[in-house]
Amino acid sequence: MSGPRRVIVGTSGSPGNLCALRYAEQLARACDATLIPVHTWTPPGGDVAERRSPCMHMRRVWAEDAWQRLREALEAAWGQLLADLTVQLVVERGDPGRVLTIIASDPGDLLVVGTGRRATLTRVFCGRVSRYCLAHARCPVLAVPSAAVLLHASHGPLWWAFWRRTLTADRILRDGDRTAA
Repeated sequence: MSGPRRVIVGTSGSPGNLCALRYAEQLARACDATLIPVHTWTPPGGDVAERRSPCMHMRRVWAEDAWQRLREALEAAWGQLLADLTVQLVVERGDPGRVLTIIASDPGDLLVVGTGRRATLTRVFCGRVSRYCLAHARCPVLAVPSAAVLLHASHGPLWWAFWRRTLTADRILRDGDRTAA
């Protein structure tokens, strides 16, 4: 079965992101691909504030904090680092959407992002990363909704769209081969 060579997943540590991490792991196992969890960081106050008064010690502290957040997110998703799967951890400075689309620039990549909640205010202020990746990525993007979104979707006017339509790694790969032909 053909599939991606690398599965890149954005890692924020949020509850909605845990679904994306677990799903990316399943896809990487199914395709025998390299799993690349990516965590991004920006300095407190943004890049402009940090450029006005740069401090190398604080940059190291912020980078170490980002590595710690990545490890905590992976521990929350899997309990421990996966020994039987090729995993490359990446921490980069920058905006999450931009960094993810740069890393996942090869057509043989698959980018997995979580979609988060869709309440009225969070639609306005959140979800920018998944929308940015869907609009700018040069590889296939899989936006994985959180379990809470799927639970509420079953009660809305389009409940039939989610009824007994479990998305599995095999189904994604099978459907992807069909659309590629």
